[in-house]
Amino acid sequence: QVQLVESGGGLVQAGDSLRLSCAASGRTFSNYAMGWFRQAPGKEREFVATISGNGVVTFYSDFVKGRFIISRDNAKNMVYLQMNSLKPEDTAVYSCAAKGGPQAVTLKHLYSYWGQGTQVTVSS
Repeated sequence: QVQLVESGGGLVQAGDSLRLSCAASGRTFSNYAMGWFRQAPGKEREFVATISGNGVVTFYSDFVKGRFIISRDNAKNMVYLQMNSLKPEDTAVYSCAAKGGPQAVTLKHLYSYWGQGTQVTVSS
């Protein structure tokens, strides 16, 4: 069982940066691939970024590639999402998720554990 708690969301202007954090409970954190997903009002939840259990492999959605960076600190049971050059279309609730097994994947249905999410609002 893994419990996830996100933090770091807020209201920013276009072009600003934010760093989201996700604290995970439980042991053997490195056995879990971690992902960030987002859901805007009226839209489906969509994949943003994922990182393998050892932090070596990462994948990004096309709309954040080059702007967002996912990282993790297995000693602290933390995963982060550094978001740069934010755009109004990045406005959404951002959730972190954990997948059993260290292989990073982009499919949301493969993630078993989800946090409550943190709101990110980008004004133009």
